Amino acid sequence: MNTPEPPRRRNRTTVTVVAACAAVVVACAAVGYLALRDDGKDEAGPQPSPSASASASASAGGTDRGAGGGGSGPLVAGWKTVVNAKRGITFDVPASWARKSADWVSYVAENDDPKEKPLVAMMAPAILKEKWCTSDDDKDGTPDEYALASTGTTGEQGSRSAAEAAEDTAETWVYGLYTQPDRSRLTIGEPESFRTTSGVEGSLVTVTSSGNPKKGKCDTDGKAVTFAFKNAEGRFVSWTYVGAHGVPDEVSDATIRQILGTVRLFKEGDGGE
Repeated sequence: MNTPEPPRRRNRTTVTVVAACAAVVVACAAVGYLALRDDGKDEAGPQPSPSASASASASAGGTDRGAGGGGSGPLVAGWKTVVNAKRGITFDVPASWARKSADWVSYVAENDDPKEKPLVAMMAPAILKEKWCTSDDDKDGTPDEYALASTGTTGEQGSRSAAEAAEDTAETWVYGLYTQPDRSRLTIGEPESFRTTSGVEGSLVTVTSSGNPKKGKCDTDGKAVTFAFKNAEGRFVSWTYVGAHGVPDEVSDATIRQILGTVRLFKEGDGGE
């Protein structure tokens, strides 16, 4: 099995994408491991030193394949469908976003944690501009690559409410990816009720950072938007957008909300466009 080359360790944090080698516990010598557990938690393990069905409205230009179990294509004309069948979530992204496979995970860890225990992770991500910024801040001769934004889904084990899950996940993404070890630069929005186009209801929280020191060429402030809700099994899960904040090509709130609006409970056959 071919596995992707993991990104190098970053001074700011670790963002790693790994490929699953088995259905439950994964042991890939070159890449590390990914545990896909049934307790609602997505876990990625240590890495080597590099670091609901939905009907589309005609106005959105989407495609509904019917209530007979055929699943749905993208709800917005020209977009692509992202599926996390394990967590029971489907959503769509614009064509310019690169989808990773359903068994890939991105996560962040504390910079000084030698075991790289994930603080938070997302499965089946879609990434915008994977090489948005490159820099060789550690002067090792190999530039590190930074994406502009990512979006994916997470199991929310132990959360007592959708609001709690949304706030914790959004805050941890911005902290882990942009501001650590400083939490004082985070602005945490109040939870708001949200209903997607398909009728999925949950809690939405937005977290941003400001004034983050620019220690390297690619350092920026960050933004995360997390929508937490219960899947068809009654378990808390979430969808998250995370990306650079305060930059000229930052993803607009309108686009983030449009992607969020496509979040729906997974139906067999989704993503078969």
